Amino acid sequence: MAEMDAAARIGELDTTLSSVEKVIDPDSLRDQISDLEQQAAAPDLWDDQARAQQVTSKLALLQGELRRFESLRSRLDDVAVLVELAAEEHDSDALAEAKAEVDALEEQIAALEVRTLLAGEYDEREALVTIRSEAGGVDAADWAEMLLRMYLRYCERHGWGTEVFDISYAEEAGIKSATFQVKAPYAYGTLSVEQGTHRLVRISPFDNQGRRQTSFAGVEVLPVTEQTDHIDIPDNEIRIDVFRSSGPGGQSVNTTDSAVRITHLPTGIVVSCQNEKSQIQNRAAAMQVLQSRLLERRRQEERAELDALKGDNAGSWGNQMRSYVLHPYQMVKDLRTEYETGNTGAVLDGAIDELVEAGIRWRRQQADGQQ
Repeated sequence: MAEMDAAARIGELDTTLSSVEKVIDPDSLRDQISDLEQQAAAPDLWDDQARAQQVTSKLALLQGELRRFESLRSRLDDVAVLVELAAEEHDSDALAEAKAEVDALEEQIAALEVRTLLAGEYDEREALVTIRSEAGGVDAADWAEMLLRMYLRYCERHGWGTEVFDISYAEEAGIKSATFQVKAPYAYGTLSVEQGTHRLVRISPFDNQGRRQTSFAGVEVLPVTEQTDHIDIPDNEIRIDVFRSSGPGGQSVNTTDSAVRITHLPTGIVVSCQNEKSQIQNRAAAMQVLQSRLLERRRQEERAELDALKGDNAGSWGNQMRSYVLHPYQMVKDLRTEYETGNTGAVLDGAIDELVEAGIRWRRQQADGQQ
């Protein structure tokens, strides 16, 4: 019976992996890798460092994708043979080993399948994430800091590099806002489903009467800009202010005026960076954030024009998107996908993979339904 169950699961995984193979197209990947390897071998490649980094990053990404698919295919073929041998020899230990491998493959193939759903214009890029406290006073500021930790832990679990550009601390506790970059391929496509308003219900640790408090924090996710994006920012359209970096409680972080705040005068967009040690580095980081904000603004304007042509007056899906209830019961529920879990501690510690994957699948279903 166990052998039949394992064989059936392997058959389902084979079907799923075959559908993934059609999307990934390994032969096309190999052709692209070969072309990029030739470009990477060119003696003058590093004369243009920006292009060289683009070529080498793309090459590493495609090589990783191909290795990941080929490894899963090889392991699935191997475990199918192992199940057959275990059944013939009535080897319960081998069957248990095969079952453990099938469990692992189910999780990894499902993750790869979700990855194939990231086919948007900017999905393969790195991400800029901004978290802001909204309604709820000091509880909202504390909630924003909890979300910042949740996302940084999520990235750490995946081995993704992060760089915090700016944190604005609230007076009593928590943060007013924070902006950080996620340095991983497809970080934007993955995390963009987290954009929107996150709602927390709990007994407030800041209320001496122990009353229940509802607070809100907003998450914004933008793609990191590249040279091909052509966002022109004339010098006369920005105002640059420098100030001294500070930390919680006004603690001095830097004894010089190295932090930078840039105001884009035509739109009123304000960005700041105080993470780097030099004013030049902070200015470059702040300009990168501004570029991404202006790119997103342009995308929204283009989308609004298309929606107007289609007669689409529906609101953005990204507003109220998830509730985290810590009292009177424990529950995290996504309001779009209906996915829910009672393991709130794990979620707040960064275990949000199933929430993110459900969001990606939901977004794809929405897109397919509009076509």
